[in-house]
Amino acid sequence: MATIEECRSALEKLSDNMAGADGDVRAAAALDRSLSCRITDLDVTFVGRLTDGRIEVLDTVQGPPSEKAQIRLTMTGDDLVAMVNGQLNFAKAWGAGRVKLEAGLRDLLRLRKLL
Repeated sequence: MATIEECRSALEKLSDNMAGADGDVRAAAALDRSLSCRITDLDVTFVGRLTDGRIEVLDTVQGPPSEKAQIRLTMTGDDLVAMVNGQLNFAKAWGAGRVKLEAGLRDLLRLRKLL
């Protein structure tokens, strides 16, 4: 099972990957939205912002966040680490219910370019 530190590191790596992207991927990530990533097996949520093509983690809270973020991800720590390391395809994991992505319709349409 992935640790909190491994999950935070995976989010930082994802942020670096998004910041270094070009074209449609860079444009899709160039949102300014509140963001949460709930890690179900650790019962923690990373709370932050997606801004300027980067994920900025502002806090780590036990359980679900007190406020609903505009973009919400839910998954296990192992799935987060595997996705960021290229061992798990996001679209397949999302289709199988292993990863949950919730956002407004416009954001979902824009974020689909990241897949």
